Amino acid sequence: MENVIELKDVNKVFKGFQLKDLNISVKKGFITGFIGGNGVGKSTTIKLILNLLQPDSGSISIFGLDYKKHEKEIKQRIGFVFDENIFYENITLNEMKKLVKPAYKKWDDELFNHYVEKFELPLNKKIKHLSKGMMMKASLTIALSHHAELIIMDEPTSGLDPIYRRELLDILHDLMQNGERTIFFSTHITTDLDRIADYIAFIHNGEHIFTKEYYKIEEEYAIVKGGTNLLDRDTEREFIAIRKSNHGFEALTANKKRIEDIFGEAIIMEKPTLEDIMLYTKKGREENVESRS
Repeated sequence: MENVIELKDVNKVFKGFQLKDLNISVKKGFITGFIGGNGVGKSTTIKLILNLLQPDSGSISIFGLDYKKHEKEIKQRIGFVFDENIFYENITLNEMKKLVKPAYKKWDDELFNHYVEKFELPLNKKIKHLSKGMMMKASLTIALSHHAELIIMDEPTSGLDPIYRRELLDILHDLMQNGERTIFFSTHITTDLDRIADYIAFIHNGEHIFTKEYYKIEEEYAIVKGGTNLLDRDTEREFIAIRKSNHGFEALTANKKRIEDIFGEAIIMEKPTLEDIMLYTKKGREENVESRS
């Protein structure tokens, strides 16, 4: 299966933060949700993918191509939708189109007009007067109008009301039906991904934790609940992290079958949310750091 994005052993060091040996691949024809808490490296990774930053070491390929030799070709094939407005605020969407159009060889006016009509976008209203939801649709319209094969979205639903969020997710779902387009969707609103993501890539503190098919996360991970009498030094090692209280313990496992074999019917297992996985991973790694220091 073809990888549209490949990061291999990518390192990027800043003062007080670094991406460490990042290995992430994004498969063609699918929506990959990109998750992690604030400040863990999601936006830095996206800037590396867009060649807005260069890695200190490691390699990045897009469509199997290297930015050093094929930057123009790669960027012709990418569309992007960011959380913040990246357009000139004091011009209209129609004027913005006229500025953007010459940059793309495959610009399609008919497609632009189709999405303007579909999304009910005001062509002659200044961009600064568009709502956040309209701005997201305008960004997506620009991306789609040059037949972008890869659409990179950085927190596109942040700040949108629930109706606009649902509408945008439905639009993305419909866009994927021909199997030719790929979406890389960074978000901290993990419930958005429950509806549309095929794969989840998870990073924490600059490290790649996993990239998995969504259904495999449900197969492998579980929230485990039971009495604290079940825990000892050996059984505690089976969990990513544990929360204990007077009523018992709650923990996260990445190996449901093994936990079933160890504890049998003495525990209850529940489906975790992506947020559960993020929170317990953070807790487990912080405890590991504390135990080493």
